[in-house]
Amino acid sequence: MMNYLKIFIIVVFSFHVTFGQIEKEVVAPYNIKTISFVQNAQNTIPIFKLGDSFQLQFDDLYGNEANYYYKFVHCDYDWKPSQLSINEYLRGFDDIRIQDYANSFNTLQLYSHYKIQFPNKNTSLLVSGNYMIKILNEDREVVFSRKFILYEDLVSVPMQIKVARNVKDVNSKHNLDFAVKSTNIIFQSPLKNVKVLLLQNGQISTGITDVKPMYTIGNDLIYKYDAETQFWAENEYLFFENKDIRSANNSIGRIESGGGTYNAYLYTNNARGKNPYTFFPDANGNFIVKNINAENNEVEADYAWIFFSLSAPSYYGKDGIYVSGMFNNFALSPEYKMDYNTTKGIYEKAIMIKQGFTNYKYVIADKTGKVDAENAIDGNYYQTESNYFAIVYYRENNQRYDRVIGKGVASSTNIIN
Repeated sequence: MMNYLKIFIIVVFSFHVTFGQIEKEVVAPYNIKTISFVQNAQNTIPIFKLGDSFQLQFDDLYGNEANYYYKFVHCDYDWKPSQLSINEYLRGFDDIRIQDYANSFNTLQLYSHYKIQFPNKNTSLLVSGNYMIKILNEDREVVFSRKFILYEDLVSVPMQIKVARNVKDVNSKHNLDFAVKSTNIIFQSPLKNVKVLLLQNGQISTGITDVKPMYTIGNDLIYKYDAETQFWAENEYLFFENKDIRSANNSIGRIESGGGTYNAYLYTNNARGKNPYTFFPDANGNFIVKNINAENNEVEADYAWIFFSLSAPSYYGKDGIYVSGMFNNFALSPEYKMDYNTTKGIYEKAIMIKQGFTNYKYVIADKTGKVDAENAIDGNYYQTESNYFAIVYYRENNQRYDRVIGKGVASSTNIIN
């Protein structure tokens, strides 16, 4: 009897541990590069309408046509696995080998390029919500994982970006005013059952959560806060462009081809936080893979070592400085942490990146990965153009998972007082 009791306790404990753990993204190892969600042939923020087609693509620099597999985990608003069984959120199978891959062609850096289309003949996702896709190796070990969101178009989310109402932050923050409106859903207990996720340029890791409606008007939920829905405005992203990988340009000082790959040395960036705001167009952190001399950029674009350098003497000895952007999923890992060159008095880092057009920024973060947005190296300016997203979640009474019922999008280009 005691043995059966022990087994029961272990099973119950394992169930609670499994469904209580927050799903966190696994950072890719060195050999996995250029992980991107693709829709309409463009890298995109991973927020898709339920049923729409999209791809996940990545490169393996080992170039040995290794076998990789994919699996999904459906999550609730807080990124804990939902109570749904796999058959309730997925039609078909996962743990499927990725069969669409090809080796690079006419490149100095050998790599294998992989892509997966969803939905496909083996796998269709059935419900909206938060998802984690995990890429596994032959030993079924997780190589890397990525978050994405599927939404239903059941509510409208009118949104306006405004300057901060607090005088201290009026020049350095963006405030989001928005509402959630629906003629399809009569909200049950909206203060409890409706949740929102606010994103700046689609970056899930820095999203604002747990903001309740300030008030309701009939079935409309109104969010008009002074502080709870504010982001530090940041600055425009920096960029480099090496579509012609052999040529220097106004972002690349010189090119070398020693050691079997191209080496591109960027001009040294100066910390911009104390300078007046200067506008120049960016892609809000995104990147484009492009070789102007190729027909198929997926396998004919080459890799280069990109040598970043930053002059920011006032930050020496403080928290770590990282090179960040969609090209590396904004990862704060040792591979992207800059080193201080005491001889030159600058921060430096070399990162292997696929050629094209790449946005990047310098980020300060402590050892726990907490980003210091307030003291950003390049400052915070209300004039900065960013895209903002409001993702709306809803769980009816007695429902077993958090649906995503809509999204709102607005640009700070149209900022008002």
